[in-house]
Amino acid sequence: MALLELNEVTKRFGGLTAVDRCSFTVEAGTITGLIGPNGAGKTTVFNLISGLLKPDVGKILFAGEEVNGKPPHLITRKGIARTFQIAREFEEMTVLENVITHSPTRGLPDLLKRSVLKEEREKAIALLEFVGIAHLAYEEARKLSYGQKKLLELACALMADPKLILLDEPAGGVNPRLLERIVEHIETLHRQGTTFLIIEHKMDLVMGLCHPVIVMAYGKVLAKGSPEEIQEDPRVLDAYLGAA
Repeated sequence: MALLELNEVTKRFGGLTAVDRCSFTVEAGTITGLIGPNGAGKTTVFNLISGLLKPDVGKILFAGEEVNGKPPHLITRKGIARTFQIAREFEEMTVLENVITHSPTRGLPDLLKRSVLKEEREKAIALLEFVGIAHLAYEEARKLSYGQKKLLELACALMADPKLILLDEPAGGVNPRLLERIVEHIETLHRQGTTFLIIEHKMDLVMGLCHPVIVMAYGKVLAKGSPEEIQEDPRVLDAYLGAA
């Protein structure tokens, strides 16, 4: 069953067409890879799905409901969470406070509350324990290492109990040991029913973790298939060589 559908989605920036009639689906229960050379339109697609940008043309459906053009907080409440290529933490807030801020709100009155619900604090602590940085809960986020910020961002994404998580280059800039931990977290969440769409340039990670894999080039979907099919597709090789 398709959890996410993009139908003929287009996004232009002046004379540049960053995403050009892009169509693909993400099936529920999959870890789907989204790859392509630099400038292929992958991050723009993430920004469109998560509500940071509005498509000029086309539709984005999540669980059968049209979500294109909705603001990010409403899309989060629908069940989509994301991380960024460069972590976007609130540096002066504690690690715990960063996670709590990603709790789904139920309206303006909740945003104005001064106190934090006990359940929210307990849930945030549990998520920090899950990703392995609970011991840093009361440290300012700016003091975290780059890799620890990646783990914090994952905990923040999980705070809203998402059905779909968009991961933007989870392996970028992290050491092999930390990458193993991140992969373990993804696999654990996947077994628990979470669906993933992952942008990644580290091909051995994509081919070992993702199924299926979608390839983009020049704002379009070039190919979709199993890791084996993608590795043997001459169009994919041409796209990467052409961008070199």
